[in-house]
Amino acid sequence: MNAWRRRVVGYTAFLATVMLLTAVSYQYGMRVYEDDPVTLLHSLQVVVEMFTTTGFGGDSPWTSPQMNAFIIVMDLVGMALLIGALPVLATPFLEDAFSTTVPTALEDALEDHVVICSYTSRADALTAELDSLEVPYVIVEPDRTQAAELYENGKRVIRADPESTDGLAGARLSEARALVADGDDQVDASIVLAARELAEDVSILSVVEEPDRAKYHRLAGADQVLSPRSLLGESLAAKVTTALTAEIDEAIEIGDDFELAEVPVHHGSSLVGTTLAESGIREKTGVNVIGAWFHGEFTARLSPGDELSAGTVLFVSGHPDQLEQLLGMTQAGLRQFGTGKTIVVGHGQVGQTVTAALERAGVPSTTVDRAEAEGVDVVGDATEPETLVEAGIDEARTVVLALPDDTTTEFATLVIRDMAPETEIIARVEEAPSIPKTFRAGGDYVLSLATVTGRMIASRVLQDRDVLSLDQQVEVVRMGAPKVAGRTIGDVDIRARTGATVVAIERDDDVLTDVGPDTRIGTDDRLVVAGTDESVREFERMFG
Repeated sequence: MNAWRRRVVGYTAFLATVMLLTAVSYQYGMRVYEDDPVTLLHSLQVVVEMFTTTGFGGDSPWTSPQMNAFIIVMDLVGMALLIGALPVLATPFLEDAFSTTVPTALEDALEDHVVICSYTSRADALTAELDSLEVPYVIVEPDRTQAAELYENGKRVIRADPESTDGLAGARLSEARALVADGDDQVDASIVLAARELAEDVSILSVVEEPDRAKYHRLAGADQVLSPRSLLGESLAAKVTTALTAEIDEAIEIGDDFELAEVPVHHGSSLVGTTLAESGIREKTGVNVIGAWFHGEFTARLSPGDELSAGTVLFVSGHPDQLEQLLGMTQAGLRQFGTGKTIVVGHGQVGQTVTAALERAGVPSTTVDRAEAEGVDVVGDATEPETLVEAGIDEARTVVLALPDDTTTEFATLVIRDMAPETEIIARVEEAPSIPKTFRAGGDYVLSLATVTGRMIASRVLQDRDVLSLDQQVEVVRMGAPKVAGRTIGDVDIRARTGATVVAIERDDDVLTDVGPDTRIGTDDRLVVAGTDESVREFERMFG
């Protein structure tokens, strides 16, 4: 018996008892105070009419004050019981009758899909990835309202308990390629236990908020355990160390001596304010600029007149020595800061990860937090100029905002940009919609925890793709292109038609990196294609 049925039975029994007692009292009052004896059935009829506000039969009016007082009290009691019955009995019934009915199990024979338990804001990036790759998935969502909203939005969802084997069986877990548990740490562990009982061979990926709990998820049976906050901290720190050490921490190797990487243009660089044509990047370094992020928006269709600004991130390919030369150009004018001064705002898990990574890289930092704790150098509010002055904002080259509240991050960005126009601001936000706002506030590089988590999960579930940046939807795939075999890259005009770029060709045991318009595509060649999810999907549809 579910909760609603238990409430109905309990309330009905309570209501019947009250009505019976009221009928007996009414019969007694009519006999004693009105000198008008009535039967119990007649009394019950009057009580029903009274409680339902439909009348009082033929007994009114009453002459005795006792009966009039009794009727007044019973009128109020009846109205209260009637109002109370609506949320207990009527509302759930009407919701079930008129709201969207979400299936409790898959109605189609789905196979090789991903089971997502359950839906959070972090799942948006994951489902977007799966949709773009046309990988089927089903969401197991226990909440009625959330499940109905997802169902109405066209998502494949079932309303079931992901901690139960019955719920996972309804999602056809035994036929799935993977299960993703992304919610509360303890609930996720319970989901993993149920999933492993039902399907021993399915890959299980679990997300933990606290890294120390990862071992328990592995004990429960998870194949992979991810800690997105730790990864986010490492990514934030990598943006700092790349600028200071002239080394690229995040790159995709294509062959033995060729890489894809993203290179940010820093404040004070000689490239700031120049166009791509004026920058001379290609002529001076030999790298190929595949695309760029301008204020967080990626484009692969660049024009010579596109202007580079502080915070622009170039997506490039080249040999390691060429990338090192480009780093020198993006950092020119910054050597006056020496090793640099980095301020880390926020001493939570993300902030602590950033500080630890900077310490390993030999980069000194100052930590700011509202609460006094070990490792906190300055106690105060980072949205207050006095706190920033005490932390040394005047001498800082970089500020890392590792705050858990997006509104506070946006306001702190405004304050820092006003106080230190040349200081680089690297920020984390919780939700993807906060990214453009933080860029507008003056941020140079913004990472979303929700996006990072979704991208990270997708990269682990879909292992046939390399993801350059977990915060940006740019990836690298290797695939054959039989439809264009025998033609040159210039003839096919791949970049203009799809937005994707062929950066290398795998031919036999060699990797050709000197790819140009005159490069001819062989029948057995595998093309290394880079671009956004959408452009890579377009390439697959047209040529794959």
